[in-house]
Amino acid sequence: MNRFKVAIIGGGPGGYVTAIRLQQYGIDVVVFEKERLGGVCLNHGCIPTKSLVKVADLFSEIKEAENFGISIEKSSINYKKVWQRKNEVVEKLVSGIEFIFKKKKIQTIHEAVKKIEKSGSKYKIITYSGEFFADYVVIATGSIPKELSFMKCDGKNILSSRDILKMEELPKKLVVIGGGVIGCEFASIYNQLGVEVEIIEFLPNLIDMEDIEISKRLGMTLKRSGIKLHLKTAVENYKETPNSILLELSNGRVIKADKVLLSVGRVPVMDIKFINSDISMDNGFVRIDKMMKTNLENIFAIGDVTGKLMLAHTASKQGLIVADIIQNEINNTNIEIINLDYKKIPACTFTNPEIASVGFTQKEAEEIFQDVIIGKFPFTANGKALGLGATFGFVKVIALEDSNKIIGVHIIGPQATELIAQAGILVGLDATIDDVKKVIFAHPTLSETVMEAVEDLEKLAIHKI
Repeated sequence: MNRFKVAIIGGGPGGYVTAIRLQQYGIDVVVFEKERLGGVCLNHGCIPTKSLVKVADLFSEIKEAENFGISIEKSSINYKKVWQRKNEVVEKLVSGIEFIFKKKKIQTIHEAVKKIEKSGSKYKIITYSGEFFADYVVIATGSIPKELSFMKCDGKNILSSRDILKMEELPKKLVVIGGGVIGCEFASIYNQLGVEVEIIEFLPNLIDMEDIEISKRLGMTLKRSGIKLHLKTAVENYKETPNSILLELSNGRVIKADKVLLSVGRVPVMDIKFINSDISMDNGFVRIDKMMKTNLENIFAIGDVTGKLMLAHTASKQGLIVADIIQNEINNTNIEIINLDYKKIPACTFTNPEIASVGFTQKEAEEIFQDVIIGKFPFTANGKALGLGATFGFVKVIALEDSNKIIGVHIIGPQATELIAQAGILVGLDATIDDVKKVIFAHPTLSETVMEAVEDLEKLAIHKI
């Protein structure tokens, strides 16, 4: 009963997806997950946050109803109901994954793995209450929010990204420390819900890994929406009073907050002890090769714990590749194994406006390839965007000058996180300008902005002045 072909440690979007694919291949698998299936993404991150994004965007649209000829005398937020709906969305999705596991008879052990020991040709997986054996091990233990050396999350006033989703009432003022993806998303959400918001960011731009033009445009629109930005600024100290938190900034200012969101990155979770062997690590992350293999035979690692690209869909894709590798080895199949190119994985930020990107930024492309061409197209010239009343932003496409191969797409504007799927296909398949010319884009759609941005690479965009 305690012997399996594959043991997966962690039931997040990396672990649970890998388990289902292995079961589809007919391979016996067990998942160790101390909480509920779905991990941070489904339970405490991507999914509940997107539920709040919907409410925030809808509330903003209601405020603009007069522009569409709709009269609404009064609108208000019942945050208790918003919070309850968020929980219902999470419960529906998580229970759905649990139902799939039950129907497919995938065993889940709701315990933390403390130790792993090589036992003959197998691995012994040791929990608090028992021992299990497996031929293969997949480590998918994820990550947790990072804290500052002098500031720790207390779950009450100083909040992590997980804590803030438990908040049942809207604060009057929220200060977000950290202007990365998570910080900007929450800042945008609560700003739209009527909360006074300030962002403190040590770097010169918000979401600094994005194309600089996108980052600057985001900063501009968040400021326009009423969010105060403190860029190139650090928090040096803080003091809690009975009614507020006082933050001392490196620019000499002291600002007051009702709640503080600490959003300064994430750190890997890797507290498993390996007996009689050492797993290779790199600054706390598990070191892997191109096939997600660690230095220990038949032990793989996927997701945030590898530090490659800390996104849920990265973990899922890594896991599917691992499942294919194990299938080939166990069942002597000949599945082609994908060499995962992390540069071709799209990233999405659910601010208002949305941001999405894939491939190289303009700065990266110019430094690496030198000769590149740039195409841009604004949403102001797109019919669907005009009809939606959402014309802020643009699509930017980067291609190599000699081959016309598309190597980067960056979008800020309406439904950017959906449009990036098309860009992901173009970049992922090494498409050229000529390849895109073979594709017919439906009209009237937002996707035409991608088409016209590609056309602009040759200065042939029809609707661009």
